[in-house]
Amino acid sequence: MLKLYYVPGTCALASHIALVEAGAPHTVERLDFKTNQQNSPEYLKINPKGRVPTLVTDRGVLTETPSILAYIAQTFPQAKLAPLDDAFEFARVQAFNSYLCSTVHVNHAHKGRGYRWATQETSFADMKAMVSKTMAASFGLIERDMLKGPWVMGDSYTVCDPYLYTLTLWLDGDGVDIATLPKVKAHRAAMEQRPAVQKVLAEQKA
Repeated sequence: MLKLYYVPGTCALASHIALVEAGAPHTVERLDFKTNQQNSPEYLKINPKGRVPTLVTDRGVLTETPSILAYIAQTFPQAKLAPLDDAFEFARVQAFNSYLCSTVHVNHAHKGRGYRWATQETSFADMKAMVSKTMAASFGLIERDMLKGPWVMGDSYTVCDPYLYTLTLWLDGDGVDIATLPKVKAHRAAMEQRPAVQKVLAEQKA
């Protein structure tokens, strides 16, 4: 039985959706950032990074969203969440998810996690001021060159889709008008029609 640690509103939503899409037997445990539960001794024994998502498997612990999504796709191939029989196409899935992890998420994090890169309040303000620009640029690239439609990889739904959807939910708060991104907007609307997404959103809001 898999166990996912998550916090609502974080990138862990992508892994949660993927588990449900895959039909994977799993449980979830919600952490509370407000009480700093992610840095509790108990949780740090599980994930020393003090972040989410964390997926506990029968072989050990996995962290980092691209890794967890790839694991889910490969462990439950019947769900067809990645082109597992084509090394090049699977690498393209990994490239898309790596971009979300290494660039888009980092852009977003500059709004509220400036202390990871600087110590001066003026630096924090500069970083916050750039978020709408960097997020708009990243999503502009996704809109123009990376999102094939209707799903990220084209006609086939993959683990890229819940990840993109998750980060798309941050756009309003980051000062990016999704109306300027018609393909991304259509993708978000299509995701919200999927039963797995509806189920997970309801569970995380409970």
